[in-house]
Amino acid sequence: MQNISNTDLTLDLIPCMDADWKAISAFAVQFDGYTQCGSFEACAEISNARRCNTLTELRTCLLFEQRRWRHFDDSPDAESMSHIRSLLEKIRAKVAAHDID
Repeated sequence: MQNISNTDLTLDLIPCMDADWKAISAFAVQFDGYTQCGSFEACAEISNARRCNTLTELRTCLLFEQRRWRHFDDSPDAESMSHIRSLLEKIRAKVAAHDID
């Protein structure tokens, strides 16, 4: 899977709000949050605190959700999908505003 940097991310690469989990999951892993944040632990801290102020933090949270549900070998429940779709909406807004930190 190809990594897409924040500077190369465009609106057409972000899944739409009604995309299925498979499409969202494929998008999420196109960001190397472990490298961007420095470690698995740093990614976990950002995601578990739901720290989502920057595009990098938003993408880190989305990646970590993807990894979490892959670990569970299941699809996200309704509450988690609501959070995941919120992350997508915020990612889309940051990219549209060219706020790519």
